[in-house]
Amino acid sequence: MSGVQEQVEIKFRLLDGSDIGPETYSIATSVATLKESILAQWPKDKENGPRTINDITLINAGRILENSRTLEECRSSVCDLSGVTAMHVVVRLPPSERGTEKRARKKPKGNKCGCFIM
Repeated sequence: MSGVQEQVEIKFRLLDGSDIGPETYSIATSVATLKESILAQWPKDKENGPRTINDITLINAGRILENSRTLEECRSSVCDLSGVTAMHVVVRLPPSERGTEKRARKKPKGNKCGCFIM
């Protein structure tokens, strides 16, 4: 190579079908850096947005991308196509915030045994 970093154009698809991007990134960019970019560009009008990069999961070509890896290491045949690569963004809320509405509606469990001996 002549010292020029290869670039890839990526858009991030959110669960509601809207997109962040597309933007151009170097293939040396880490997945953690991509998540920081998503966090900075997250639409303010959307509820339950991520607070940290650990709340975000990136999926490309059916594979979950690890924070410590670069785009080059995560490269699949999908990234090699010309045009824009779409990555899916999944936001996972911390366990303390997940299902709080469900728990409030459920009756507290008592010490009950569900076994029957016949």
